[in-house]
Formats: sequence, C-alpha cells, structure tokens
Amino acid sequence: MVRRRSFLLGATALPLFGTPAQAQALAGPLDAGRAAADYWIRTQSLGGNDWQDATLHSGVMALYKATKDTKYRDYSLSWANRHNFGLKSSSGNPHFADYQAAGQAYLDLYEDNPEPRRKAAIVREIDATIATGKVDYWWWVDALHMALPIFARLNKADYGDRLYRWTRQRLWNDGLWWRDSKFVNKNIYWSRGNGWAIAALAKTIEALPQNSPYRAGYLQDFQKMAAATTKVQRGDGLWNVNLGDPNNYPGPETSGTAFFTYGLAWGIRSGHLSATTYRPAVMKAWDGMLRTALQSSGRLGYVQGMGQQPSDHQPVSRNDTANFGVGAFLLASSEVAKI
Repeated sequence: MVRRRSFLLGATALPLFGTPAQAQALAGPLDAGRAAADYWIRTQSLGGNDWQDATLHSGVMALYKATKDTKYRDYSLSWANRHNFGLKSSSGNPHFADYQAAGQAYLDLYEDNPEPRRKAAIVREIDATIATGKVDYWWWVDALHMALPIFARLNKADYGDRLYRWTRQRLWNDGLWWRDSKFVNKNIYWSRGNGWAIAALAKTIEALPQNSPYRAGYLQDFQKMAAATTKVQRGDGLWNVNLGDPNNYPGPETSGTAFFTYGLAWGIRSGHLSATTYRPAVMKAWDGMLRTALQSSGRLGYVQGMGQQPSDHQPVSRNDTANFGVGAFLLASSEVAKI
C-alpha cells in the first residue's frame, strides 16, 4: 500500500493522488508550488514579455527565493535572456503599465546577480515615464500590480504615489476597486482586478523603506482590502469572479483567489494583519485551491482567462489555466509557506 500525503494543511486533508502510479510524497505549500511550476515548465514553451508571462515569472522567482532551487531561477533567466531583458513598446500607447510588468522579474534577477543590463531597460522606461510629468497612465486597476511595485523598488516612490493617487481617486470604493471607469458605481468588483490591487500593495509596502512617507497610506488601503475581501470569501475557501454579487457568474475562480491568498499571507507574515483574524481565511483559501483547482498532474484549473469583468471567458472550468494564474499561485505558495 502506498501511503500518500497531500498538499493540504488541515487535519482533514484529502490526498490529491488517487493511484499508486500518481502517488508522491508531497506535503506543504512549497511542494504544491513546485508541482504547479513544474507542470507549466514541462508543458509550455517560453512565452513573451507582456504582463501575462511577467506575472508568471514574478511567481517563479518567488518560488526560487523560497526553495533556493536554481532551476526556477534559470527558467526565468532563460525567458529574460530570450527577450534581452527588454520591454514591449507601443508608439500609440507609450509608458503602458502592462509593458512595464516584465521589469519586476528583471529586477528579481538583477538582485540575484547585479549585472547592469538586467535592469537597464526598466530603469530607462520608468525615467521616461516620469519625464512626461503625466499621472493619468493607470486608468484600470490591473496597472497597479503591473507597475506600482517597480517605482518603489527603483526608489521612485514619489512619482509612483502620484500615479496611484490618480487611480485611487477614480476607482477605489471603501476597500474594493472598480476595474475601470465603465464599472464605477456598479456592484461589479472583479475578483482578479482586486487581486491585482492587493498584490500590488503587498509588493510595494515590502519594497518601501520603513521611513517612507507613503507606507502608512498604502498600509491603510491594504488593511481595508483585507477586511473587505475576507467578508465575501466563499464557503469552499475560494472567491467568486464578482465580489459584489455571488450570483453573477458564480463558481470558483483561482487567479483572484491566489492573489488574495498571497496578499493576506504576506500581511500576516509581515505583522500587518492579525494572524488570529486572517490566518483561518488564508488556510481556508489555500486548502480550497488544492481541493478544487490543483490537479494531480500539477495543472492549475479554474483560472479565468484574459478579460476585464466577470462575464469574460465564461464558464470557467476545471481545465482552464493561464500563465498569470500560475504566477499568482506561486506567489501564494511562497507566502503561505512562511506562516
């Protein structure tokens, strides 16, 4: 008889592997992260340098830092070298946050080995953005995750905060975010859109020095988001695609759930959220993703495809996966392991 251990943390954890051929001695969040990363690496070719793969490699580099397994760093390095540590660009849409997102993984690789070429392109791009003097670049909430942490990491937090405040004034509603101006004053709070925001705040606060004048404001927003999102967590631990209306395309969704799990776990680990209050929500979410979304092969399902609202890419199914969803799951696994 093969004795199986699951990825789950609870006392009633159920094994994910149903046959001896599938059984492996796997336990704990980092093993689950490895399974998801290894499946993606095994089944997908190196992708582009847009926001989707940038999010994947942000998670891969978090997994590398947590496990010290150089195969994950080398995977991200191969991807970055494929693109010469460069960024996408558009003459019709300059300084687009989605095209800046790759800079996060490039900066992770630079911190691992400070070769100047690894951060040259993103430094040039952020300096060029600042030189315009404009603050209206981030008209959709996703942009916060794509770019805000980069400004903090490059010691440009003052300008990043100006961009953030412009977006917040238009899309923030007492702990939750509308995706963009089309949704303002509607009861539609897109799960992944809010996931982008809570992850952005966690990454940015982590990057800022303790004496930064911007920390308190970001931390207040982060804590309000934590309270608002845990109030609408599903019974199975995941979140619906619409945080405002559970009957609007109901069903589990992994990418928003993974970002919330990452943000809440980071908040506990960093001492900014009460473990007594929020650890049960994190554990419930983590167990929920493993019971519902992570398959024995390592494929991560129930990831809503690219879109901007609950109705996009519906219905979301067990086999729906995407690079950005895997990246979010890797971020979550790396933080859950720390608590």
